[in-house]
Amino acid sequence: MTRFGVLGFLVMVALACGEGAQKASDTASSAAASSAPQTTPEGRTTVSLNLTSTAFAPNGSIPAPYTCEGDDTSPPLSWAGAPSGTKSVALIVDDPDAPDPAKPQRVYVHWVVYNIPPTATSLPENASKKGLPAGAVQGKNDWGKTQYGGPCPPVGRHRYFFKLYALDTQLTGLSSPTKADLLKAIEGHVIANGELIGTYQKSGASK
Repeated sequence: MTRFGVLGFLVMVALACGEGAQKASDTASSAAASSAPQTTPEGRTTVSLNLTSTAFAPNGSIPAPYTCEGDDTSPPLSWAGAPSGTKSVALIVDDPDAPDPAKPQRVYVHWVVYNIPPTATSLPENASKKGLPAGAVQGKNDWGKTQYGGPCPPVGRHRYFFKLYALDTQLTGLSSPTKADLLKAIEGHVIANGELIGTYQKSGASK
């Protein structure tokens, strides 16, 4: 190989190494960015809450006792990961598949709860009727009732989203708030949130 050939080969090797290093650097930067905390438009760092239920697995079927085919009993819920600045916790349960998952027309609200104390890490079974933590207040669902209303889909299998919000404030001035009222009240105050999805189809209902 001539002297010029050797030089050309060495240049090509150097360029290839530099490109490989750049790709590795880009990959590392991308991974770091994906694991970095997210921020809200207000500049707040958001934290993920781990919301679970002993009654059903994530994306699993909600047992009948917690539906309109049972006793409309609110399911047990547990959570972890609330930041130290949490002053209260709020919960919304809704169904985006109403009335038919094939042709959804509205989001139906099943439960609204707010001012759950920051020390709470769970709601027991049937908390809506018998066991909310002291200070927690229920808002109005789409049946116009201040309580939990279980899944009761007229057609097909619906999804039910249990959404939990850790807030940096305790809410005041609300009176039987709807989901829309609560979302307006918590705007700018959410410092962590979590979500659990369950599904349900009524026995004998068409798919």
